[in-house]
Amino acid sequence: MPFSPEAGVLLIQITGPDRPGLTHALTSILAEHGVRILDIGQAVIHNALALGILIELDQAARSSPMLAQLLLKAHELNVQVHFSASSPEEYLHWVASQSRRRSIVTVLGPAILGEHLAAVSRVISGQALNIEQIERLSGRPALEVQTGSRACIEFTVSGEPSDEAGMRAAFMAITHEHEIDIAFQRDDLYRRNRRLVVFDMDSTLIPVEVIDELAKEAGVGERVAKITAAAMRGELDFPAAFRERVRLLKGLPVEALERVAARIPLMDGAERLISTLRSLGYKTAILSGGFTYFGERIRQRLGIDYLYANSLEIADGLVTGEVTSEIVDGQVKARRLRELAEREGIGLEQCIAVGDGANDLPMIGIAGLGIAFHAKPVVRQNARQSLSTIGLDGILYLIGIRDRETG
Repeated sequence: MPFSPEAGVLLIQITGPDRPGLTHALTSILAEHGVRILDIGQAVIHNALALGILIELDQAARSSPMLAQLLLKAHELNVQVHFSASSPEEYLHWVASQSRRRSIVTVLGPAILGEHLAAVSRVISGQALNIEQIERLSGRPALEVQTGSRACIEFTVSGEPSDEAGMRAAFMAITHEHEIDIAFQRDDLYRRNRRLVVFDMDSTLIPVEVIDELAKEAGVGERVAKITAAAMRGELDFPAAFRERVRLLKGLPVEALERVAARIPLMDGAERLISTLRSLGYKTAILSGGFTYFGERIRQRLGIDYLYANSLEIADGLVTGEVTSEIVDGQVKARRLRELAEREGIGLEQCIAVGDGANDLPMIGIAGLGIAFHAKPVVRQNARQSLSTIGLDGILYLIGIRDRETG
C-alpha cells in the first residue's frame, strides 16, 4: 500500500521497565484501529526499554480514540509514552536518507571505558557519520576486569566518511594510546557471508616462531632470531632470509623436531575460533612460511581443511639444511588464497586472511577482510584491520558473532 500524501506520520516512543507482553499490548491497540506500521525498533539495556513505532496517521486514526487508549495502556504497564508528529515531506526525506551507505565500527579490548567510546565517537562525528545503532557483542562483563576479559561494542554508522584515510589514522592513534582495537568495515552483503579463513601459522595460530625454537635446539638461537625478526618486519627478502636460517639448522636430529613440536602451544582463542568457524561451515587453511612437519600437527589438532607450508628436508634422521618444496613467501600465500577461493567457488570478498608478518601482507591485502594479528608495526600500518589486545577468537566479533551465540 503506497504512502498517502494526505496522511501524516506519528512516532510513538515508549520508555520504561521492560516486561513480557508489553509490545503485544500496545500493538494490539494499533491493530484495532487498522494502523499501518512504517518502522519499528526496540532496545533493552539492563531491563530499561526504549521502543519506537512509526505509523501512518491518516484521518481515521486522527479522529479515533487510539491515542487516548495508548496513554491508558502505557499507564497500566508503568511505562511512558511520547508522541511526535511529522509531515509527509519530513518522512520522505527520512526514507531517502536510508539509502546512505552503512558501515560498522567495532571497538574491542580487555575492557571498554567511557574515554574509549568518547574518543571513537568523536572521530565518527568528525567524519560527518551518523551513529544509528550501538550493540554489545561480548557477554555482560563482571564488575572487576579479570585476566582474559574481553569486551566488544559495535556501532552501525551511516554516511560517507569525509576523509576515510584520515579517519583510519585517527582510529590507529586511539589504539596506540589505549588498550583497545578499532575496526572499520563496510556493512555489505560480503561482510555477512565470509566463507574461507586463511591463517599464517607462526605467531598467529601458535605464539612462537618455530624456526627460532629449532635454532635454540641447534645452538644458533640468537643468530636465527635476529634474521627472523628482520624478515618479519619486512627488512629482508623473505626467501633469502629463510634459506639462510634453514642452512643454520643443518645436522639437527629429528628428535629435536619432536621436542619442539611437543612443547608448542596454540594461540589464545585459536580453538574457540576454529571450532566456531567449522560449526558454521567455514573452510579454513594454513598458509605458512614455516614447516609442514609442524603445520600438519596443528592442522589435525584444530581440524583445519588445507595446509600449505615448506617441506623441511630430512636424510638419515638429520635436517639437511634444505627445503624440498617451493618456498612459501608472501606472493605464494596470495596465490594460494586465490586458488583456494576458486576451488571453493567464492570471491575474494568472502575470504578472511590473518597474519602477523610482512610476508602476510599480500594475502591480507587481497582478502575481503584482512587482519593483522598481534602484528609488527609495518603490518598494522598497511592492513585495513588490526587485532592486538585480545585472543584470536576476537575475529568472531569482526564478523558480527555475539558471545551468547557461541556458548
